[in-house]
Amino acid sequence: MKLRINGELREICAAWRDEPLLFVLREHLGLVGTKFGCGVGICGACTVIIDGIAQRSCITATEDVTASEIRTIEGLADNNGNLHPVQQAWLDEAVPQCGYCQAGQIMAAAALLATNPQPSDQDIDDAMSDNLCRCGTYQRIRKAIKRASEAAT
Repeated sequence: MKLRINGELREICAAWRDEPLLFVLREHLGLVGTKFGCGVGICGACTVIIDGIAQRSCITATEDVTASEIRTIEGLADNNGNLHPVQQAWLDEAVPQCGYCQAGQIMAAAALLATNPQPSDQDIDDAMSDNLCRCGTYQRIRKAIKRASEAAT
C-alpha cells in the first residue's frame, strides 16, 4: 500500500491500513508535527490537508486516503525551505503560546487561504472554529491569517 505524503510516494505496510492516518504519520513514518489531541476529531491538533481540504487525521482511516494527496505541517514550506505565508505570519504575529495546537491551526489556515485567498473575519472564524486553542490565541490567529492573506496578494 502506498500513500502520497508531502508530494512523495511512501510505502506503507498493508497491516497499517486499518489504523488512523494520524498514527501512520507519527509512529510509522516519523512525521510527528501532526499532534494527537483528543483522538475523536474534536480539537483539531491532528489536522492535515487531504486533497486540498483540512481534515482530522485521528478519525481518517488510512485505507480511505490511498489515492489522495496528503500534506502535513512538514510539507508546508517549499522545497527551498521558505516558510509558507501562514507559517511566516504565525511567527510575525507571535501566535503560539504552548504551541500544541499550532500545527493543526496552521494547516487549517493554509487550507482556508488555498480556497479563499481574501477571507473576511467571519470566513476565518467559520473555518477555524473547530480548531481549539487552550491558550486562547484566537485574535492573533485571525491576525496572522489576515497577514498571510495580504502577503500572498
